[in-house]
Amino acid sequence: MEKFKDVVQVTDSIKLGADRMVLFGGPCAAESYDICMETGSHVKALCAKLGIDYVFKSSFDKANRTSAGSYRGPSIEGGLEILSRVKKDLQVPIVTDVHESYQCEEAAVVVDVLQIPAFLCRQTDLLRAAARTGKAVKIKKGQFMAPEDMKYAVDKVREEGNNKVFLTERGASFGYHTLVVDMRSLPVMRQYTPVIFDVTHSVQQPGGKGGSSGGQREFAPFLARAAAATGVDGFFIETHPNPEKALSDGPNMIPLKEMEKFLTMLKQYWDLGKQQQL
Repeated sequence: MEKFKDVVQVTDSIKLGADRMVLFGGPCAAESYDICMETGSHVKALCAKLGIDYVFKSSFDKANRTSAGSYRGPSIEGGLEILSRVKKDLQVPIVTDVHESYQCEEAAVVVDVLQIPAFLCRQTDLLRAAARTGKAVKIKKGQFMAPEDMKYAVDKVREEGNNKVFLTERGASFGYHTLVVDMRSLPVMRQYTPVIFDVTHSVQQPGGKGGSSGGQREFAPFLARAAAATGVDGFFIETHPNPEKALSDGPNMIPLKEMEKFLTMLKQYWDLGKQQQL
């Protein structure tokens, strides 16, 4: 199977498809400046220690919550203010979700990477608006999408003259409240762009707690190791100082205190996977 050969320049200092592992990580929602800074500063230090390139992730709005009464985030104004302060104080690049076309231009003033949520990966206007900002565009594969069909989402971004596009695997819907990761999807999508593996959303149980999603974080290490061995360019991991009290996606986030052990393990498997790939 042919592999995409080009390197994607995510920021001035971070590349995908080169020889360094990249981590996109942070709390699901930008609950507060303090939570973002506690999480980001800890993960940044771990990545520096382990030789991993780091992009801080948090969302100003979670528009695709199961229940209308669930916490969505601090809004675009408040959320981008938090992310701007985090970027300045931590000196790291930032990725955040955009759900509407009009959000792209405003978010691009602050962040370095625009993430297209899985449920929206076919939304042509959103993809094109993100592409036109000139920022890197990170597209999550829809839970309902065959991996080979993600080529067309990538094409929509490139047709706007933006080649800074890459894909993320986060599992496929299978029955009720369950996601399954087909590792074949990783080399399939790697034909088109670099690929990131979403460790924590792959163990999510959408709607599994009635009005909110559940998760099985105990399976995260197994899927992460499998993806590293199969071959990916980096990982997406949501983490939080206290997932049990997190306002969004707590059941599938990795506790911040466990991230050193988790990342140390993952980097070892990623290095081994790189040695075995032809």
